[in-house]
Amino acid sequence: MNSEAQTYEFQAQARQLLDIVVHSLYSNKEIFLRELISNASDALDRLRFEALTDDAVMDGAEVLEIRLKADAEARTLTIEDNGIGMSREEVIDNLGTIAKSGSRELMQSAAEGASPEGLAELIGQFGVGFYSAFMVADRVTVVTRRTGEEKATRWESDGGGEYTLDEHHRFMRGTSVTLHLKDVDKDDGLEDYTDTLVLAQLVKRYSDFVAYPIVTKESRLKSDLDADGKPVPGSAKEVVEEVTLNSRKPIWTRPPDSVTKEEYAQFYQHISHDWNEPLELFSLHAEGRIEYQALLFLPSRAPMDLFYRDHAWGLQLYVRRILIMDRCEELLPSYLRFVRGVVDSSDLPLNVSREMIHQDRHIRQMRQWLTRKVLDHLARMKREHEETYRGFWTEFGTLIKEGIASDEDNRARILPLLLFASSDSDNELTDLSGYVERMGEGQSEIFYLTGESRELVAASPHLEGLLAQGVEVLYLADPIDEFVVQAIGEFEGHALKSAALGSLDLDGETSESKEGDAAASAAGLDSLLTALRASLEDSVREVRVSSRLTDSPACLVGEEHDLSPQLERILRQTRGEDAIPSQKRILEINPGHELVLRLGELVAEGASATVERYARLLYDYALLAEGSELPDAAGFRRRFGDLLVRSLDAEPAAEASDSEE
Repeated sequence: MNSEAQTYEFQAQARQLLDIVVHSLYSNKEIFLRELISNASDALDRLRFEALTDDAVMDGAEVLEIRLKADAEARTLTIEDNGIGMSREEVIDNLGTIAKSGSRELMQSAAEGASPEGLAELIGQFGVGFYSAFMVADRVTVVTRRTGEEKATRWESDGGGEYTLDEHHRFMRGTSVTLHLKDVDKDDGLEDYTDTLVLAQLVKRYSDFVAYPIVTKESRLKSDLDADGKPVPGSAKEVVEEVTLNSRKPIWTRPPDSVTKEEYAQFYQHISHDWNEPLELFSLHAEGRIEYQALLFLPSRAPMDLFYRDHAWGLQLYVRRILIMDRCEELLPSYLRFVRGVVDSSDLPLNVSREMIHQDRHIRQMRQWLTRKVLDHLARMKREHEETYRGFWTEFGTLIKEGIASDEDNRARILPLLLFASSDSDNELTDLSGYVERMGEGQSEIFYLTGESRELVAASPHLEGLLAQGVEVLYLADPIDEFVVQAIGEFEGHALKSAALGSLDLDGETSESKEGDAAASAAGLDSLLTALRASLEDSVREVRVSSRLTDSPACLVGEEHDLSPQLERILRQTRGEDAIPSQKRILEINPGHELVLRLGELVAEGASATVERYARLLYDYALLAEGSELPDAAGFRRRFGDLLVRSLDAEPAAEASDSEE
């Protein structure tokens, strides 16, 4: 028979503290079940630990389990375990944790604006996680009996300023937590927690790998079977069966040689919703100041939304096999957002929130360790399985390049992973080490050119002089390459040099060398340079003779520290047309090209109008050759049309001259 209930008042401003627990610590209401199941699992762990030194605590053949009992009519949900239970004093201590001095410290820290990390260290107590039940319940009743005791204790509260305690009856040791549920309100995040399907989904999501079976009863229709094993019509009747909701098999805790390839593939598909098999997987374990395990997967294909702004990514974060966060972005940098997997730590509090994750020092240390392990695994793949790595690079290479620009701490690890197209091969990619190995004698720089496509870059007139002398050039056609080369700067003592910026040192002679000027004078091009400068003064900052051209008549180049045309286009697209001031560049002409020589003759003949018209066409030609837009497309069409007409007018005269000869 129950004794008269005694009423106790919470201390330490309990109502305000409960507001923190219910409204600040947890991002969604459904995690109450995770917290209560975790508490039940802890009680079962404590029982097993105590049984190591006291055989009378439990029967060796006894099944330890957690039961969920739902009553739709009464609107109650009970979470029950046959663990160690609590005495009356332990109930006051544990369920009254928020009334103890630790709560005062928590309240004071919250009032003083303490960091989420500091609060997280204070709230990792049993009582606080338990009180998440009030997010979904108007009233909570706990009946518990400690092992070795005859009497049970009942605790009850509506989450206000009081709770009651009285003596109660319970058949065996353990604890039952009964939630008197609030009405269903899906707009407020309140599901029907008496629905077996809802409970099964929550257990699967948050508590699937709890070590003890989580059992509930499920009703279904069952028919009698005839001699052929077919259902007998009209024999269907409702039966109630017990079902276990959790798998209890955390795959990352098992030895890798005990898990089949099919099991890994199934688990990968479960957490990633990617029905392709993973490209690679690796299991990690860390011990020391922080202990955690990880099972990580590299996808074989990039998801369609990988580069969308709202792409969801992150590893699943478990604490002692309880799911805390489905997508924890803080465990890896964003350039490794393609990695899928789980991380399980025993050093984090169960009730850590998303806001606290940003500040937690354990998370920061795990992030550093996991990032290095992933990069080291990629380096090993590149070294030992070259074809597999090239397939990976095709799918995710752009993301690895992001790391060069954003992760200075790991830049040395990322650099060897980069692959580039180059003039050395039409099909194969090269890394920077391979480029350096192939550098010719006397070459001190790594040459590259950026553009919108490999084909456009490979056909650029800027490369003619380099390719003619057998100098390899990297073809950089990915928009992020502009930022990559700036972040790298140099590799193994060799500076990265754009073929379209500054002067080129070919055979020790720069395009601005005295020998080049002498050649220009000898060819009678001084007057042409002056005429071109006058005609194009609004468009270019200088006109000079080029040493980089062999086949094309002209090209546009920038000074050493100017923006490349590709980078200028990218910045205008992302920041707006007016965000970047227009750059005047240098027009370089090929002193050996027939068109340039003929223009020199026209200057000498005094045909200034004709030279001015051709100067504009030459400038437009240089823009088109590098893939840039024409600033005056209509003017170009008019000038080009006039050129065609003049050319056609000259054809009959040329043919007549040929006939007379």
